[in-house]
Amino acid sequence: MAIPTFVDQATLHLAAGRGGNGVASVKREKFKPLGGPDGGNGGQGGSIILQVDTSVTTLVDYHHSPKRRAENGGQGAGDHKNGGNGKDLVLTVPDGTLVKDEQGEVLADLVGHGTTLVVAQGGRGGLGNAALASSKRKAPGFALLGEPGDELVVRLELKVVADIGLVGFPSAGKSSLIAAISRARPKIADYPFTTLIPNLGVVTAGETTFVVADVPGLIEGAADGRGLGHDFLRHVERCSAIVHVVDTASIEPGRNPLDDLEVIERELARYGGLDDRPRLVALNKVDVPDGQDIADMVVEELRGRDLRVFEVSAASGAGLRELTFAMAEIVTEARRLAPVVEPERIVIRPRAVDGGDDFEVVATDEGWRVRGTKPERWVRQTDFSNEEAVGFLADRLNRLGVELKLAKMGAQEGDTVIIGPESNAVVFDFKPSIEAGAEMLGRRGEDERLREERPARGRRRDIAEGMESKAEEEARADVARRLDAERQKKGPNRSSGSSGVGPMAYEIGTKDDPDWDGSDD
Repeated sequence: MAIPTFVDQATLHLAAGRGGNGVASVKREKFKPLGGPDGGNGGQGGSIILQVDTSVTTLVDYHHSPKRRAENGGQGAGDHKNGGNGKDLVLTVPDGTLVKDEQGEVLADLVGHGTTLVVAQGGRGGLGNAALASSKRKAPGFALLGEPGDELVVRLELKVVADIGLVGFPSAGKSSLIAAISRARPKIADYPFTTLIPNLGVVTAGETTFVVADVPGLIEGAADGRGLGHDFLRHVERCSAIVHVVDTASIEPGRNPLDDLEVIERELARYGGLDDRPRLVALNKVDVPDGQDIADMVVEELRGRDLRVFEVSAASGAGLRELTFAMAEIVTEARRLAPVVEPERIVIRPRAVDGGDDFEVVATDEGWRVRGTKPERWVRQTDFSNEEAVGFLADRLNRLGVELKLAKMGAQEGDTVIIGPESNAVVFDFKPSIEAGAEMLGRRGEDERLREERPARGRRRDIAEGMESKAEEEARADVARRLDAERQKKGPNRSSGSSGVGPMAYEIGTKDDPDWDGSDD
């Protein structure tokens, strides 16, 4: 299989580095067993950066290796030691690279040497318990997890940055012309579609140096995908001027310079966006006797269309000096009018679902879905195996106003609450709570609120059990109402005055006695 040397389109699968986890640690010294929290923070994950390098002319490296991953951040340690930051991954791309997302939306247009794009941001490192300590929580028994880095698929499309674009039918002599006016040495042969990739040549005319590129394979219907031109038409979008290279010595029946010019112009018009480019016409191969005769027949008509026409020969060099100086004149004027391109650093920041750091609550068939930058980030940072960390998350959501918003929208205790993207969401049972203070905390890593009974959960369990023995005409709501009526009819425990959850006091030997075996003494 042939190995391509020029690739102008590539799809990259990118994964930025994950942030390192914070650490929960308590300083212990002689005569000072509890010296306070000293867990360090996790390091930042490495980002993936695209950087323009004018010495790179192709995307072939990414054609062979499309999956790229940055380095993860280091984990924190005790004694206030923070984890190291992951190393950024810098990927060099040619000047004129267009970056698109999977849907084809343009993320950035990278032009100018040194321009950089942070296309995948590394994850934040998690805070250690030293950074989480407060007046209420003096020695946290938990730390925050590092956040995952961005993972995305981007499409790179190269639009060659050239000053002059040569267009024309196959075998019109575009490659020969570039070889004659520059030091480029493209493949040249006497059959159509010899050129399979855009060729670039650096031309000097007087004090002006500029780049010339050809667009291979343009034929009638190229804008619809015929031939090779549909793959390379985008390379003329950045050109200051377009030069029509017209074959005056074609041996194909039915071909003439005027028709060839009109066909190519129609394809350029159908592609769009090129009407404002100045046009030059190069009647090539006038060194051939028939070629000179045909050029003499059409030159005045072309000039009558307000086109600058040059009779040239790539083989003998005739007319090339005048053509290159005309190109240089256009390039000089275009550069004078063009704004100065300064290298810049572009950072792609994913847009929040609700447009900011706030949040929104949406009722769905699955439950109440909470969307927002902060709630989703906090969920990613939480270690759900640690009760105190879960309690800390509940406090943060409560302070943000999530519980109040849910209550105002009609959420009931025990309802399902979903936070996070649909592909990796975390599901909770709604249980309004109060903010945890130091007096509510138990042992390190525990939260007493998470050990309370859940009435709503028990009610759902009772309803599920009741559905197994329900009457045929009963619906779920009927079962729920029947169980509620039975519970109210039973009432509280009269002997203890409690709410029915369990006796607060009892007489030994009675049915309220948890040790009574049912026999009479």
